[in-house]
Amino acid sequence: MSVETPVRRDLLETIVSATRRAVRDRETHRSIRDLEQAWAGRSADGERFVEALRRGDGYNVIAECKRRSPSRGVIRPAYDPATIAESYAESGAAAISVLTEPAFFDGALEHLEAVRGVVEVPLLRKDFIVSEYQLFEACVAGANAVLLIVAALDDAALRRLMASARVLGLAVLTEVHDGNDLGRALHAGADVIGVNNRNLRTLSVDLHASETLIEDIPDDVVAVAESGLRVASDLVALGQAGYDAFLIGESFMSQAEPGVALAALLSEVGRGGDARCGRVPKRSAV
Repeated sequence: MSVETPVRRDLLETIVSATRRAVRDRETHRSIRDLEQAWAGRSADGERFVEALRRGDGYNVIAECKRRSPSRGVIRPAYDPATIAESYAESGAAAISVLTEPAFFDGALEHLEAVRGVVEVPLLRKDFIVSEYQLFEACVAGANAVLLIVAALDDAALRRLMASARVLGLAVLTEVHDGNDLGRALHAGADVIGVNNRNLRTLSVDLHASETLIEDIPDDVVAVAESGLRVASDLVALGQAGYDAFLIGESFMSQAEPGVALAALLSEVGRGGDARCGRVPKRSAV
C-alpha cells in the first residue's frame, strides 16, 4: 500500500498566522493606546540606523542576536542577548538585530529592551511585523528600525506599515528574496532593502539571490545582504558588487564568543586590500 507524502505547509504563512494571533493576545493585556502614551510622541531616531549602514570606512555588519531558528533549531542554549550585544558593539558592529519572535525563534521584546539597556549602537527589531501595534512595541522597547518582509504583506499593508513606521521615526529594512519582491518594495518606496538569501517558504539558502538582485537596486537605496554569509570572501565579493551592509546571525551565534567571531571577520575583510564596500556607484544609471 502506498503512503501519500503530506504536503508541507508554507512556513512563512504559518509564522505570520501565529504572529497575528500573538499580537491579538498581547493587545488584550496592553492596548495600543497604552503604548502610544508610553512612547509619548518621541522619535525612534531611525536615521541613526540608516547612517550606520551608509558608512564608507569599512564593512558595515548588522550583527544578530537569536537563540533559535526554524532551520537550525536551538543554536545557543545559554542565550544572554545583552551580553552578546555588548560584545558585538565592542567588536565593531554597525548595528545590532534582535529577534523578538517567540514561537519559532524563542525571541521576546524583553530581549530588545535588555540590549537597549547596555548598548548605544542602532537596533533593529527583527520580527514578522503585521500591525501598527508592533511598531509601537518596537519604539517603546528601544528599536531604531524594524523589518518588513515583503512576502508576508500585501501591497496595501506594506505601504501602510512603512508610512506608519516613518511617522514614528523608525527606519525600515524592507526584506526581499526575488525580483517580484524587489519590484513591490521599490514601488512602496523602500529606501533600505535587505536581500534575504534564505527562502522563507522552504528555508533553502542561495547567495545567488544577493548576486543577481543587486543590479536592480537603485544606487540611492541602501542595499543589505542577508543570510548565508559566513566567510570574509562572501562580504568582499558582495561589497564589490555594491552592498552597503551585511546582516549576519547564525554564523556568529554558533561560535563560543560571537563578538570575537565578528571582530575576526572584520579584521579579515579589512586585510582584503582595496575591496570597497558601498563607496562607488553600484550600477550604471539607466
